[in-house]
Amino acid sequence: MAGLVERIDVQASASVDPAISEFAALLAEESGALAVLFYGSNLRTGALEGVLDYYVLLPGNQRDRIWPRVSYREWEHWGAVLRAKIATMSLSTFAEAARGELLDTTIWARFVQPSALVWQRDDDARRQTLAAVAGAAQTAARLAVALGPESGSADDYWRALFRATYQAEFRVERPGREDSILAVNAAHFDGLLPLALEAQGIAFESSGATIVPQLPASERGRILGWWRRRQRMGKPLNILRLVKASTTFDGAARYAAWKIERHTGVPVEVTPWRERHPVLAAPAVLWQVWRAQRKRGPHA
Repeated sequence: MAGLVERIDVQASASVDPAISEFAALLAEESGALAVLFYGSNLRTGALEGVLDYYVLLPGNQRDRIWPRVSYREWEHWGAVLRAKIATMSLSTFAEAARGELLDTTIWARFVQPSALVWQRDDDARRQTLAAVAGAAQTAARLAVALGPESGSADDYWRALFRATYQAEFRVERPGREDSILAVNAAHFDGLLPLALEAQGIAFESSGATIVPQLPASERGRILGWWRRRQRMGKPLNILRLVKASTTFDGAARYAAWKIERHTGVPVEVTPWRERHPVLAAPAVLWQVWRAQRKRGPHA
C-alpha cells in the first residue's frame, strides 16, 4: 500500500492559496480538529471566489448519527469576503466510510477524487487522514473493476463507477458528468487505478492502456452484493441528510441569500427571524425575488 499512500500524499500536499490554509486553521482551532481537507472545483482552479469546500475531521467518536454536519461560514480576509461550506465529522467515522465499512457511498466516491490536506494537528493526524483517503481510493477501485468491462482503459472503469454512484445518490447531474470529472482531473486519475488495485491485492494484467482485472466470479459477486445493499440505501440516506440539513445547516440563511443574489442579482436581507427559520422564510424570500425580477422585466 506504500505506493498508493505516497501518491495520495503528493496530491494532498498540493499548494493552495495561503488564504485557504489560514481559513482551514481558523476552522480547526475553533472545532478542536485533527485535520482539515479541502476539495472541490476551487482546489483545481485555485480561485477564492464562490464557495470553498472543507471537510473538518474531529477526534473521538462520531456525535451525530446522520453525518456530516454541514455549516456555512463567511470570513473577511484582507478586505475580501471568503465563503465556505464546511462538513464536520469524526476522523474515525470518515475512515470507516472511506474503507466501505458503512452504508454510506458519499465519502469514498468523493475522496477518490482530488483533495488537499490543508491543515493537520500533528504527524499522526496526517498519517491517519492520508490512510483514510487511500482507503477511499481502494474502495472505489474495487467497485470500479466489478462494475466495469472485462477489459478496458482505466477511464472505462472510473466511468462505470461514477455513473453508478451518481444514480445511487439523490443528486441531479447532467448526462456525461463522469466524463467531465475525468477530463478536468486527468493528472490525478492517471495511474491511480493500478496502484489502488495493487494496494488491496487485486491482480490484473495490463497491455498499454488496457487493463484486465483478474477478478474471480465469486469475488465479483461478493463486491456487487456489497454494492447493491448500498445502492438501495443511497437515496434514502441522502434524503435524510437533506432533511437534517434543512434544520441544522448553520448559516443556511446567509448561504441562501448569497446564492440568490449571485444568481439573480436580487439582494435578500437576512433578518434575525430568517436566520433562525430559513425553511419557513423561504416562500416569502422566493416571492420577493420573483417580484423584483418581474419589475426589472425580461431583459434585466
